[in-house]
Amino acid sequence: MTSTLKKAFVPALLLAFALGAPADALAQTVAPTPKLDTGDTAWMLTATALVLMMLIPGLALFYGGMVRKMNVLATIMHSFATCCLISVIWMVIGYSLAFTEGGNYIGDLSRFFLKGLALDSIHKLAPTIPESVYMTFQMTFAIITPALIAGAFVDRIKFSAVLWFMGAWSILVYAPVAHWVWGGGFLGSMGVLDYAGGTVVHINAGIAGLVACIVVGKRRAYGREPLPPHNLVYSLIGASLLWVGWFGFNAGSAVAAGDRAGMALATTHIATAGAALAWMFVEWIARGKPSMLGALSGAVAGLVAITPASGFVLPMGALIIGIIAGIACFVATGAIKNALGYDDSLDVFGVHGVGGIVGALLTGVFATGAVGGKDVAGLIDGNAGQVVTQAVGVIVTMVYCAVVSFVILKVIDGAIGLRVTEDEEREGLDLNLHGETVH
Repeated sequence: MTSTLKKAFVPALLLAFALGAPADALAQTVAPTPKLDTGDTAWMLTATALVLMMLIPGLALFYGGMVRKMNVLATIMHSFATCCLISVIWMVIGYSLAFTEGGNYIGDLSRFFLKGLALDSIHKLAPTIPESVYMTFQMTFAIITPALIAGAFVDRIKFSAVLWFMGAWSILVYAPVAHWVWGGGFLGSMGVLDYAGGTVVHINAGIAGLVACIVVGKRRAYGREPLPPHNLVYSLIGASLLWVGWFGFNAGSAVAAGDRAGMALATTHIATAGAALAWMFVEWIARGKPSMLGALSGAVAGLVAITPASGFVLPMGALIIGIIAGIACFVATGAIKNALGYDDSLDVFGVHGVGGIVGALLTGVFATGAVGGKDVAGLIDGNAGQVVTQAVGVIVTMVYCAVVSFVILKVIDGAIGLRVTEDEEREGLDLNLHGETVH
């Protein structure tokens, strides 16, 4: 070592020891920064596309096949228009309200119009992928959630009212609840587990659907004449696209191409199959025949119920969740709905609301540190308190969503009205609202 190097090195080494630093501290003066992972990024690009496919064409076909022929285009239009509208709202304000620091109840406006989002931006919740990918992935969740609600009031609502409701609901309900659970808000801080949207997506949509169908009122033909599905082949295709797309929904919520993504994919598939079989066999026993619509509804119920648990449970827990959800949602869409007399056209509450509640509560039972890590423990790991925590998250979400959804609907009803005229409803919404028909 030359005398010049010694003069530079020795004082620095002495300073390092004087400050209590390790001998190699001179090589570690700068903390490592998050490094983008191309594998994670590739998976999240794929997952984002899969979740978008769940809505268009998945949900559009699933819902479109279940209505009468004269309303199929109007129903599909709900999904497509909601996709476009909420995408812009998410870009303008939704993402900022949901996923910036803010406080316990809402984010701030630091990403208003996506201000500051650059090529090298990274969100702390997704440190190995570009923030642009994370923002778009979360956008697909934001657009499918209000679109689910539309199934509760098809066949009798104005298209203009749908657009106003979807936009307002996205800002006033979805964004705050997403922040509470995922964006650093109070529900996440108190330990509510929701891996991919049991509370944020499905309970939210199910409760809003129940409130909406009651406020809008029953279809004029409901209970007076048959309202058979237009085309169950459409519904089968749509449900199948939902099933495949849901792998992006749940496994994508790992925000990485790793072991938890793999387990979430496995548990999602197992729960869905179990729920479809459970619904099918219960219907077979109760009504004498297993229906195609029942099997499809059971599969969706399983997808819904496993969503909050998918990254926290083992396969056996997933199977039990699926079976319970299939039975519970069958009862909710039949006996309970008939007893209470509300007209939830496509059973949004019975499948998404009830399935989401079942899944959220059972997450507290079957969540295990073997999958979720050292900070996750449900009843099977000896933590009965997690069930209580899950119940608090469910109740808070239900109450907030119900109240705000009701207010939004009443304001729209007072301003422009919610329902089409009796003649328009009788003749069909495709021709009267959109000037088109299915041949």
